[in-house]
Amino acid sequence: MKQNFRYTTDLAATAIAPAIWGSTYFVTTSFLPHGYPLTVAMLRALPAGMLLLLLVRKLPNGIWWGRSFLLGSLNFSFFWAMLFVSAYRLPGGVAATVGAVQPLIVIAFSRAFLDTPIRFLAIVAGLIGIAGVALLVLTPQAALDPIGIVAGLAGAVSMAFGTVLTRRWRPAVSSLTFTAWQLTAGGILLVPVALLLEPALPMPSTANILGIAYLGLIGAAFTYLLWFRGLSRIEPSAAASLGFLSPLVATLLGWLALGQSLAPVQIVGFIMVLGSVWLSQRSQMPR
Repeated sequence: MKQNFRYTTDLAATAIAPAIWGSTYFVTTSFLPHGYPLTVAMLRALPAGMLLLLLVRKLPNGIWWGRSFLLGSLNFSFFWAMLFVSAYRLPGGVAATVGAVQPLIVIAFSRAFLDTPIRFLAIVAGLIGIAGVALLVLTPQAALDPIGIVAGLAGAVSMAFGTVLTRRWRPAVSSLTFTAWQLTAGGILLVPVALLLEPALPMPSTANILGIAYLGLIGAAFTYLLWFRGLSRIEPSAAASLGFLSPLVATLLGWLALGQSLAPVQIVGFIMVLGSVWLSQRSQMPR
């Protein structure tokens, strides 16, 4: 009983992260300048990571320098770059549906690198979640772009691999310190990419500053602290299934804040996504 309560508590805390990530689209479209995705990603990661480094006052040592930059690339710089390419070349619904395959990839990687058994219910839950996300966000006008599809899948693989390696590599430091290392490394890797591929960011408005501050402090530092803490306590496949909450929250915000309509088929998708998350956690619950 005590073990199940602790597991449920850790799960609930971890779920806060993907739920908050669901607000990224709303904040980006409402508060940030358009056309600077890589620069925004860099500003989201690097200042937040450096702020956390100032708090923990501890740098990586030895092998953890290389591992921090590899994890920073997988979880942030490469993942976000592929995410933005996918978002620009695909309708939002298609991009979200492609990204929804990530929990299934995590299950495969967990088996390969962590020797975690593959549970039939977890596979079923992942398939239901993908179908639910498709009903939630796809439209009849959705078009497919090969480059966008490849970028979306590459981003899902990157985040899945980063999720599993974060579980496998656990340094003898706090989750706050581990988050600081990865965020800073990911932000540093994005600096040359943003400078080479995008024009200089215009003078930011107050709304721009507030949006970047939210994405950096809340959408990156706070959420990834919860996410990496969760990965140290629960199985990666259980954590990955919580990612279905992001498109769910994004749809709800579009309905509540942007006045978008919510069709009956989206309500069905909403129920399927929640059912998928519940079924996945049921399959992972410690006995």
